[in-house]
Amino acid sequence: MDLQTIWFVLITILFSGFFVLEGFDYGVGILLPFVGKTDAERRLIINTIGPLWDGNEVWLITAGGAMFAAFPSWYATLFSGYYLALFLILLALIIRGVAFEFRSKDDRPGWRQFWDWAIFIGSSVPAFLWGVAVADFIRGVPIGAGMQYIGTFFDLLSPYALIGGFLTLSVFILHGGLFLNLKTDGLVHDRVEQVTRSAWVPVLVLVITFAALSATQTDLYATFSWVKVAALAMTLIALLLVAVLIRRKRFGLAFTGTAIMLVSITVLVFASMYPRVMPSSLGAEYDLTIYNASSSPYTLHVMTIIALTLVPVVIAYQGWSYWIFRKRLTTQSHLEY
Repeated sequence: MDLQTIWFVLITILFSGFFVLEGFDYGVGILLPFVGKTDAERRLIINTIGPLWDGNEVWLITAGGAMFAAFPSWYATLFSGYYLALFLILLALIIRGVAFEFRSKDDRPGWRQFWDWAIFIGSSVPAFLWGVAVADFIRGVPIGAGMQYIGTFFDLLSPYALIGGFLTLSVFILHGGLFLNLKTDGLVHDRVEQVTRSAWVPVLVLVITFAALSATQTDLYATFSWVKVAALAMTLIALLLVAVLIRRKRFGLAFTGTAIMLVSITVLVFASMYPRVMPSSLGAEYDLTIYNASSSPYTLHVMTIIALTLVPVVIAYQGWSYWIFRKRLTTQSHLEY
């Protein structure tokens, strides 16, 4: 395995961690206005992710940094072509972060309701647009000579990409609902349980639809790969098991199931691109690959040493923080952040 492949795998791992951790984070924010009926209940819901949400975003920052350092041409083409989409994601995340901090600055119901809906919007927009981006990664986008994106923002919004957006949105809602099942009790827990009992149905429909459309819209099935077969099988098996586990109130295992789903979907996407990093819809000669988009071998060698040294430390620290804040919260909890 060469250094380019190693860094492609590492970026896949970083995006997998981001979607698993930030996925339930987004899901909680989306569910906030609907399962929290009183201010105390909404405060409880926010507190479940209060110590975690900003740390979860570090995975995206790290993935972006790894992409910039290991595959600078990929980074440049992606950020120029997806500029408006990424700007909307960034704007939504800014609104979301401000809402978390400003909500408790005033006791007026109108003030808090405004910021609750800001959290909802700040969670929904990136949850949807990340799915659009992932679908476009598989389908390909108009990239011409010189690795330049020559399309428009609306070229990213094909029906196939929109299905991908609704898929990630629905998976994150299910994932976030199961997280709330683990972290809350009382009326909030009961309402969320009703959501999770039915939320897996649209996820199943969208997974099947997306997989079927991939046969005509992409080259996902053009080449055989055990990694792709295993990832697709794991996605479907995990989703079916999640439905059974929710019925049996085994929310911890069900949450693990949705996490496996998100990892499997991410692996499927990256495996379908390899060795490409951005397929061009204008022809294979314009594809960005791990070789024509990568940094020099020396840069990759130095970065590998640094990554092998520091990444385990970051993972250990975040695992410790999750362990510290592992307890279930109640409506009497007064955790502020």
